[in-house]
Amino acid sequence: MKFFYHSIVLLFSLSIHSQTQDTLVDVGDYNMHFRIMKGEGTPILFEAGAGNDASVWHGILEKIHNVTGTTLITYDRSGFGTSELNPKLKNDADFGIENGIKELEIGLSKLGYNNEIILVSHSYGGLYNLLYAHKYPKKVKSVVLIDVTLNNFWNEELLTMRDNMFDTSTIVKPSGDYYMNANFNEIMRYMRNIEFPNNIPIINVFPENSFAGFPEVLSNRWRMLHKEFNHNKNNVENIIAYGSAHAVFQDNPGLIINTIIKAYSATLNENQQRELLQKALDNAIEMSIETKVNNRSEHDLNELGYSFLRNEELEKAMEVFKLNTLLFPDSFNVYDSYGEVLLMADKKAEAMKMYEKSLELNPENENAKNVLLELKQ
Repeated sequence: MKFFYHSIVLLFSLSIHSQTQDTLVDVGDYNMHFRIMKGEGTPILFEAGAGNDASVWHGILEKIHNVTGTTLITYDRSGFGTSELNPKLKNDADFGIENGIKELEIGLSKLGYNNEIILVSHSYGGLYNLLYAHKYPKKVKSVVLIDVTLNNFWNEELLTMRDNMFDTSTIVKPSGDYYMNANFNEIMRYMRNIEFPNNIPIINVFPENSFAGFPEVLSNRWRMLHKEFNHNKNNVENIIAYGSAHAVFQDNPGLIINTIIKAYSATLNENQQRELLQKALDNAIEMSIETKVNNRSEHDLNELGYSFLRNEELEKAMEVFKLNTLLFPDSFNVYDSYGEVLLMADKKAEAMKMYEKSLELNPENENAKNVLLELKQ
């Protein structure tokens, strides 16, 4: 039996890897590196943070692909990883973010990805998502931002502070890292005047505390701007990644995987969404079991359930909250949440049982006390 099981796992693994293509694309007499996990459906493009290449995403791609079956694309920006620099450009300013978007679009076009796409980014990569969506609004179906650099973060005071603290002469030239830092201030000034189109759905994920050792004034500003990002914007949903630091996709991969799956599900019809939900739930069970030693997975599923509620997808929300009670039977909070959604579905008798169970586990749960009192009256 063990041999059979391991054989199936090996065949499945080989199937996944056989669909992955590492390729260098000529974008103008120099090469850009792309890594593509091929599939069917709206492709998802991943944009790494400052100083990173495509390898930072490798830990979450397979699980996303297993559920969605769609094409996943990562790449190295010019001068990072195995992507080359344009030998024809002579001035530092020529290697700015506009040139980066131009190179990306040439590469995608040569690979045949000219139609709709979903964007995912981390940190500095959020500015690339912003500019790409600004330039090609009809192509971008949705965007998932992971603790990104917002375009209004770096004001003149902070740029001056950065100039006094950062010395570009210590960075090897020519390199992607050098040109990114040499153009940093002008990129930030340029991006201040650009906004995401208000018809593109955006999920903005950010942690309670972003950078360890960040000066308090910067941490407070970063956190405040993220919390305010969805104010007066119907197309933006904020999600706080509790217990995570800046690299949320590494600290809390389940949350990011489920968020990206949720964004992808919006491209499907109702029948396809039902099939995807079942795969997503299976994936969530697997990840919850893997990480049950901490409570992140419990929070991940609760957040996934509430995201369905925010989209008025009551049946899906009920399935997620029910799953959470099965996986975490000792948590009073999961019964409280399941009771809440059962009430929304007008299943009062079942809801009362959930609230009673929650109160049994935590007699101090005032919410459960109040709801039960109202229901009994």
